[in-house]
Amino acid sequence: QVQLVESGGGLVQPGGSLRLSCAASGRIVSVNVMGWYCQAPGKKRELVAAITSGGTTNYADSVKGRFTISRDNATNTVYLQMNSLKPEDPAVYLCHAKLRRAFYTGYYDYWGQGTQVTVSS
Repeated sequence: QVQLVESGGGLVQPGGSLRLSCAASGRIVSVNVMGWYCQAPGKKRELVAAITSGGTTNYADSVKGRFTISRDNATNTVYLQMNSLKPEDPAVYLCHAKLRRAFYTGYYDYWGQGTQVTVSS
């Protein structure tokens, strides 16, 4: 069984910062891409940021310059440093990992349960 466990969400004032963490655990052979998606009420899930095992990153235009994604390949943990948070940033942030559980299988998508980010004064 593979689990993605997120932490770090919460309430922050506009302009504030939060750091999200997500650790993948269980029987994992290798992890390709890890990332964060957000889903606001009534909206579809959208990519916030992603990072490959080699360190290549990809960001949504709305967060470029404010958010930074990083990962620790040794612990299969991905982080999202969120700075200069705006009132339009609140959502449930979900961790994603594309990983494989055995050398003879392909890569499959796994998701965390999500952590709420609220921006309010």
